[in-house]
This record gives sequence, C-alpha cells and structure tokens, in this order.
Amino acid sequence: MQRITLAPRPDWQAAVEEHGLLWHSDSDGPYWDETACYQFTLAQIETVEAASEALHQLYLEAAERISRDERLLAACGIPASYHAAVRDSWRSNAPALDYGRFDLAWDGTGEPKLLEYNCDTPTSLLETSIIQWDWKETVFPQADQLNSLHERLIARWQMIAPALPGRRVWFTHVGDAVHEDTMTTTYLRDLAEQAGLETRGLLIDQIGIDGDGRIADQDDYLISALFKLYPWEWLAVEDFGQHIIRHFDDTVWLEPVWKMMWSNKAVLAILWDMFPGHPNLLGATLDPKAIAGPYVSKPVLAREGANIDVVADGKVLASSSGQYATDRLVYQELYPLKDFGQGYPVLGSWVVGGEAAGLGIREDGLITGNRARFVPHIIGA
Repeated sequence: MQRITLAPRPDWQAAVEEHGLLWHSDSDGPYWDETACYQFTLAQIETVEAASEALHQLYLEAAERISRDERLLAACGIPASYHAAVRDSWRSNAPALDYGRFDLAWDGTGEPKLLEYNCDTPTSLLETSIIQWDWKETVFPQADQLNSLHERLIARWQMIAPALPGRRVWFTHVGDAVHEDTMTTTYLRDLAEQAGLETRGLLIDQIGIDGDGRIADQDDYLISALFKLYPWEWLAVEDFGQHIIRHFDDTVWLEPVWKMMWSNKAVLAILWDMFPGHPNLLGATLDPKAIAGPYVSKPVLAREGANIDVVADGKVLASSSGQYATDRLVYQELYPLKDFGQGYPVLGSWVVGGEAAGLGIREDGLITGNRARFVPHIIGA
C-alpha cells in the first residue's frame, strides 16, 4: 500500500462534472483529489475483500441476535414503536439492495479493522463507482481497480424488481446545498432505470399522507416502493414516521427498516461481545469503565464524523463538534492510523449482496469528517 504523488489531469474538473460529480471542490480546495493515488498489490486487495465479506457475515449473525432481543434493539437506538417493524422486516427477508460501505482502518499490513458500517444511507458511491474508474482508464489504463459496483448494483435492482409493484420505484432525498444527496440518489435512480424499472423522483418534504394514512407523492399517487436517502433513525422519531407504521407494509422500503440494526454504532459493541478478538474488529463497549488503553468515543447515532473524541493517555488527541446526542456513546479501541504524507486514509470497502464490490479512500485528520478528500486507487503499476 503506497501513496503516489501525481499531476492532476488539466481538465479534471470538466471530466468529473461530465460524469455527474457536481460538487468536487470548494474554497478550501478539492474534495475529489487526483494529486495522488493509493497503489495496492493484488494480495492486499484480496485481504480487503476477504475482510469485508467476513464482516458482512458477522453482521448477519448480529442481526439474528438483535432482532430477538428487545434490550439490544433499544441499545441500537431503535424506538420501541419500531421494534416490531424491524423484527418483521428482518424475518420476512424484505427486498433490499443490500449494499453498504465498511469503513476500514488499515496500513496495508496485518488485518483491516472495522471502524463502522454505513449501510442505510451511504454516500461517496458515485465517486467510487464511476469517477475514479474514469480517472483510472485515463491515467492508468493498464492498471486494475477494486470496482464492480456499477454492474453489481444494476444486477441487484434486476433481482428485486419482481418485488416492486408495477416494477416502479420512487426516489427521494433532502435538497442539500452541496448536492451530495442529489448526486447519490440520481445515480442510483439511473441504475434502476438501466435495470428496466420505471422511476419517479421527489424531495423528502414532498411526500405526504392521504386520508387513509398511506404515503403519497406530490401528485397524490400512492408510493408503492420508495428508495430514500434519508436515515431511518431520523424518520422513526418524526411525526411522519409514527403515522406510517399502521400502513408500513403498503410500501416497499429501500433500504428496509431492518437496517436500523446495522446503521448505528452500538452494534460495534454487540459485535465485539459476540466475536471477541475477531481479526477484523476493534474492541468496543458501551461501558466507559470497560475500555482499556487509547480509545475513540462515538455517539450511538451520529453521522459525518460528528461528536467524536480520540483519547490516549488521558488526553484528547482530536475532537469534533456536532449536534448529535452524546448521552449514549460507544467506546472503540483506537487503531494507530498511518499518515502516508497528506493525512490518514480510511478505506471505504463496498459490499453488494454480501460480496466485495468497490473501494473508495478518503483522507483526513484523526477524525474522518465531511471535509475529507476522496483519493482514487489502483491495483499494481
């Protein structure tokens, strides 16, 4: 695993915009950063793939345990009013794209370690799948890349299409200023259309409830299947989220509500309790008295690296602000991240249907936040 310094393509801004990356830089510099790339050996990539697929299996086993335990459902931040919906969704094998991004800490030696799993509303999808592949084809056409996301997601849409009434699906997201959610949702919508589905788009605040309590779009059409780039933990505590429970089964939800068991950080402690010493896990606990040595504290429910403390020898090495609740924290063993020259890389290893499908790398300080840079990768020279 090496970081190689490069000269960016002269027209890189136009090149990434052509493929849909609308937000690629700001006044602080580029988000998409092709002044460097990470180079891996094939053996290293196989290690990342094996770790990702092993972690997926651990999450499957954890979901079986969590779904049967009211205490664990609550520990994962799932409101009591949603316990039955989560349990039923899991047991009925509700349709799912079943995709997500394992954020791994690794320096190329030993085993990759799980930091957390983003599987309800993961972003950096377009960058991983399309933008860095186009970069590789231009700059390193003879090299390879861990990248089958595009094809695997189309195949996944084709697989679940028969479960979508009328082979139709609505797509929704928040109207964000930097267009990150717009880009991600638009890309997934395009993949669905390539898979032969009919799609419709709307913003999250354009969804309403009809007189019978069923969800409908801005034109009063009942929404039979909905892909939402909007976190379940937000939706579940809103008035809207409580209203939809009695007609929950009238809509196919993508991703399904059972993902609430995975898209939280308490599950890190549950995994460590179930699989202590697993080579791809870091020690984690919900008990602040049980953590020994350097650690990272994270809210059970939080996003984009917010409200995190990195602590060693009783000193806070790094801290991030945020608006998330810090009354319930998970404490995770600190992995000694390696600075390859311009920051600490975190490997975003994507899985689709439990199989490794792509790799995207973000660089930042000790805490990877929403200002991290995306740096492409290659396999071999």
